[in-house]
Amino acid sequence: MLAKRIIPCLDVKDGRVVKGINFVELRDAGDPVEQARLYDEAGADELVFLDITATHEARSTVMALARAVAEQVFIPFTIGGGIRTVDDMRGILRAGADKISVNSAAIRNPEIISQGAEAFGSQAIVVAIDARRVGDPSSVVGKRSSVVSEQLTGSQFIIHNSQFTNPKWEVYISGGRTPTGLDAVEWAKEAERRGAGEILLTSMDGDGTQEGYDIELTRAIADAVNIPVIASGGAGTLQHFAQALTEGNADAALAASLFHYKQLTIAEVKEYLAKQGIPIRR
Repeated sequence: MLAKRIIPCLDVKDGRVVKGINFVELRDAGDPVEQARLYDEAGADELVFLDITATHEARSTVMALARAVAEQVFIPFTIGGGIRTVDDMRGILRAGADKISVNSAAIRNPEIISQGAEAFGSQAIVVAIDARRVGDPSSVVGKRSSVVSEQLTGSQFIIHNSQFTNPKWEVYISGGRTPTGLDAVEWAKEAERRGAGEILLTSMDGDGTQEGYDIELTRAIADAVNIPVIASGGAGTLQHFAQALTEGNADAALAASLFHYKQLTIAEVKEYLAKQGIPIRR
């Protein structure tokens, strides 16, 4: 078994780290570059920065962030949020990021995954999936957003009554505001087919709650693809990390508020996982 990774996530808005619950109620959590340096020293395996401002005007700010972080840390880091073109990817990677993450843009134009993988290699392309559990198939049918690429219209990715068996998860975009009608498992498989090197999977139901990762969702995606899956959304205890990496079959576990507000340290998480016989990076 390959060593599992522990990854702090830093949501950045207007140059500050923020964190909320279920994608809302944001609180300030510090300076992103300083946080990155501290996490590097604390033994994080990687870092993920998500620019939730995600406007065209914010791109220069993200480039500056990538350069500043690259000067301060020596572990791989990913930047995502508002990336719409291969040129956006190129600029962020040249600024010092090791990987870029695409979410909404990949739904609107799935070709960007293939184009990015061809230009920079699959190892640099992370497809982020924000998924919410669907309890009633009738609540999804007909909700597909008009922003979803017409390439996907009528495809197997749309959740239909005829296909529905619990549990199911729907993909959301635009910071969790827009439902797409896409089945999360099928979309993950398509992202892999198009060249994604990794899936960053966030349970919207679990985000910020500290009540545990959605193990069913994580396992469903991890079992459906052959690329690494990062579990995100819901970490609150040491046991939650172990569950995501074993029962959930995730390759990495990501957390934000738990680390930002020092409820647990990365060292504590790694020590616990090692005692459970779970291989981790030292």
